[in-house]
Amino acid sequence: MAKVQVGLVQMSCTSNKQENLDKAILKIREAAAKGAQIVCLQELFTSLYFCDVEDYDNFNLAEAIPGPSTDALQVIAKELGVVIIASLFEKRTAGLYHNTTAVLDADGAYLGKYRKMHIPDDPAFYEKFYFTPGDLGYKVFQTKFAKIGILICWDQWYPEASRITALMGAEIMFYPTAIGWATDQDEETNKDQYNAWQTIQRSHAVANGVPVVSVNRVGLEQNGAMKFWGGSFATNAQGRLLYLGSHENEETKVVELDLSESDFFRKHWPFLRDRRIDSYQPITKRFIDED
Repeated sequence: MAKVQVGLVQMSCTSNKQENLDKAILKIREAAAKGAQIVCLQELFTSLYFCDVEDYDNFNLAEAIPGPSTDALQVIAKELGVVIIASLFEKRTAGLYHNTTAVLDADGAYLGKYRKMHIPDDPAFYEKFYFTPGDLGYKVFQTKFAKIGILICWDQWYPEASRITALMGAEIMFYPTAIGWATDQDEETNKDQYNAWQTIQRSHAVANGVPVVSVNRVGLEQNGAMKFWGGSFATNAQGRLLYLGSHENEETKVVELDLSESDFFRKHWPFLRDRRIDSYQPITKRFIDED
């Protein structure tokens, strides 16, 4: 299909897991009613962003994938005929957890999952306490409407991840995300951080010639200490903004992506053709020291 309708669900969350799942389902229905064929939810949408603290009780939020949340969403995907991208806290086995996104096809089929590869450890983002780095590699999923690539939040900053995903044939790259500002931070720093976040992802669209869809949560969490900045967006295959969400409000937006543009932009800006793959071996080193 040359044109695909993509739904972005930017929402706030509570401490009630079932409440968040029910809310997400309502917003998937809203997106489908607006014509969405693929609906992307934000990172860890069934809970508050719990990685602000290192607390063993938070492991109780995790679940198997496939599991209860994917079971419920598969029913909705089949009923509405939409693809659902669902970011969840995965319990793989006793003591082993991942930050994982499941992909459900428009007939309700479970297509598989991607486990977040890059795991941050920063103040208020203590993800290394909870998540084992992904071991499934980078993934693409052939859905009814498009072949899609999934990366998650901190993966956004790594051009290697987007390049590999594009080289695997992704026609759209999705980034479920949870990122925000400390509320005691100055406005200039807030603006600089958001612009950097948006710019790096738009550059992935430009470098790879594929649309990028980034879906972030919104609202105050951590007892008011963190403001998740929303700002969800979608670009075309040249990085042009097609939609930009607010920093304040929940939004359910449907954007049309023209997948035929990738061929046009890749022919006129042939970055893939001109890659010097014979020269890239040093990228596998942690740092290129002088010997």
